[in-house]
Amino acid sequence: MNTMTRRQFITRTALTVAGAAWLTQLEAAQRSRLRIGSCMISLPEAKEAGLDGVEVRVSKKPEDRLEITDPAVRAGLKEQMKQTGLVVQSLMMGILNSAPLASDPRGPAWLEQSIDAAKDLGAKVILVAFFGKGDLLDADGKVKQQDVDVVVQRLRDAAPLAKKAGVTLALENTLPATENMRILDKINHESVQFYYDVFNTGVSKGYDVPAELRLLKSRVAQVHFKNGPQYLEDRKGYFEPIVAALRDIKYNGWIVLETSNPSKNPVADSRRNAEFTRRLLA
Repeated sequence: MNTMTRRQFITRTALTVAGAAWLTQLEAAQRSRLRIGSCMISLPEAKEAGLDGVEVRVSKKPEDRLEITDPAVRAGLKEQMKQTGLVVQSLMMGILNSAPLASDPRGPAWLEQSIDAAKDLGAKVILVAFFGKGDLLDADGKVKQQDVDVVVQRLRDAAPLAKKAGVTLALENTLPATENMRILDKINHESVQFYYDVFNTGVSKGYDVPAELRLLKSRVAQVHFKNGPQYLEDRKGYFEPIVAALRDIKYNGWIVLETSNPSKNPVADSRRNAEFTRRLLA
């Protein structure tokens, strides 16, 4: 039987400690480089602001054929990605706020069009919005169950197509995490997850954001950071517990800035909010 000398033991122990330290440094570096995008500026502006990508709306208005289906629009985005070295990390279906997925007969076709566009552009997430007319809560704060039932069925139907395209359909709404868990359980498909907006939930609705994130866990597909008309750093102590929760659930997706421009300079303000976010993540 081989025996280990004291020198060999010390050497191996030192290498183990050094390896563990290196892994810790690597994990810290990965956290500090958690990808940051924006849904408020263009790819060239995002490049100038030091971001990693952008979220692009599928259309300005709810037409039968979404703007993102236009080959010229997609070609333009691809050229910008090539020139900047950035990516379109996600698409957003804001049109559903005025033409709800639960009631507009074009909804299923829009989902298919958006999935096709996301695949073509290399985007991995599609924000499926439920605000305004599409809100799943009524004026009394009660769940619109009939709307939820339609939404569940339409997303369940679209999920296999999304999976085939390598895309996740991510719900963003005003419901608490417990209700969203029920919806995701009913759909029961890995390609339908949740898009968590820390302002809409925590500030607008008063939900416990860190607790909600810990409940949703791996079902968080993407995250919005915003702070109304202010810079992110102006809401003292708000984002630190959120980042701690994201670490606890091992979130490794994108942080997408949905931020305003207090200085009236979108590039400078996006850079400032991104730098604050990176400091938190580091």
